[in-house]
Order: sequence, then structure tokens, then C-alpha cells
Amino acid sequence: EAMGKRITMYHENVSSIIDNYKAISCSFDGTKGKEEIAEGIREFIAAGPPGGDPAAPAAEAKPATPLPPPTKKIIIAGAPASGKGTQCELIVEKFGVVHISTGDALRAEVKAETELGAKAKECMDAGALVPDDLIINIVKSRLAQEDCQTKGWLLDGFPRTGAQADEMKQMGIEASHFVLLEVPDEILVERCEGRRSDPETGKIYHLKFNPPPEDPEVQARLVHRSDDTEEAMGSRIKQYNANVDAVKGYYKDITQEFDGVGDKNELAEKIAGFIGK
Repeated sequence: EAMGKRITMYHENVSSIIDNYKAISCSFDGTKGKEEIAEGIREFIAAGPPGGDPAAPAAEAKPATPLPPPTKKIIIAGAPASGKGTQCELIVEKFGVVHISTGDALRAEVKAETELGAKAKECMDAGALVPDDLIINIVKSRLAQEDCQTKGWLLDGFPRTGAQADEMKQMGIEASHFVLLEVPDEILVERCEGRRSDPETGKIYHLKFNPPPEDPEVQARLVHRSDDTEEAMGSRIKQYNANVDAVKGYYKDITQEFDGVGDKNELAEKIAGFIGK
């Protein structure tokens, strides 16, 4: 019964398709042996376009226009204070991809008063966590925008859990490169305690490793986040470690791990070598 419907649909459409290609078409009896059919098809293809002069020299082939390189679709992961922010800046500078953070994407949807943004705002106004499926739909919406489609994208610190990675896979969000920064816990704590952020520019500094400019105006507005303490950082690292293996499992074929301790520019060169493959 189902096959009957499919055959009927085929017959209803095939004639109009053939009409568009009748000058270059040839029909073959599909009930004959496969070798006989294959030989007939080979002869048809070898003869060149129907209607041409077989004695005429073949037209000189034009050089094929090279295809543009595939866009980069990068995920960068690492514990809090592992250096993701710094490396994101350098990756964007090197490859021109669009940097995406879930927080920025969420706030943009709310500001634009989209349907997704309205749902997210309801959660935030109620003091509730925005559910994974809503965040991932927001991410998917952002990645579908023209700049991400033409330039490629860099997804910063997301997905954070195996459940989020699985949901992304189900929604067809696929990456080309997964960059994982590895830093010992004790160094992470040292880094976070010295971190200061500029609420106006969003830039993150470190009093020891990446000092802010000596501009008094900039220094006056720097903020030390409440969760950038040794105790809070311990909890955040523990949560990260509990989830990172599950996330890695979804990207094992495109993952490269990097030692996040050392000179940031040397690390950036290694990451660029991986992404540029």
C-alpha cells in the first residue's frame, strides 16, 4: 500500500522533471541485467552531451573555481580561570570567527524581545534558572545568524554538562574543533583571587598576570566578583570536574587538550595550529 503511494507520487512528478533535461536525457530499461544497464549508461556518458559533434575537439575545460574553506565551528572549554577569555580574543583575532557566550546570546534575545527572549526573561524575573533546552535554542538561533554562517563561530564555555552536549547533538549543532584548556586546581585558585573585571567593557584582568591599565578611571570601576574567592572557586572547580568528562565524550574525535599554564601567545600559536588544520 505504502509503495503504491510512492509509485503514484513518482509518476505524477517524473514527466515535469524530464522536460527540464530532455536535451541531455537517455532512458534505460531497468528490467535488464545490471551489467547491461551499466554498460549502456557508460556509453551514454562517454559519448558526451547529446547533439554534439563527436568528431569535434572537446572544449577546453575552464579551471574550477576553488571552493571557500569551510567555516570554523569551535568550542573552547576549561575550568573557571583557565584562560578561556584570553584565548577567545586571540582566536577571534587570528581566524575572524564570531565569539559567542551564552550570557551575551541570552541578553541579546531578551533585549530584542523575541519569543525565546520573552521565555528567558520570565525565568530570570522569577529568579529561576533558564532551562537547558531554552538556552540551547537561544544558542542555535544565534549560530544561525548570517555573521556566524559566513565567518564561523567560537562557542565559549558551552556546553557545560553532558546533558547539554547531548541536547546540542539532537538539535544538529556540530563543532569542527573542541579546544580544552588544562590547568592545575591550585593555579586556578591563584588566578581567580587576583581577577578583576571591567563592567563597562567586559574585559577581565589579573592583578599579577594581566594587570589592568594604569588609567585611574578604569581602575576605579574594576569589580572583584563574589565567586572569585578560594572557597567559591573550590566549588566551581569541583562542579566543572564532575561534568567535563561527559562533555568531552561527545567531541572526542575533534578534541585537542592544551596545557593552559605558560605564555599566552605561545599557547595561542599551538591552538591556532590545531584550528588551522
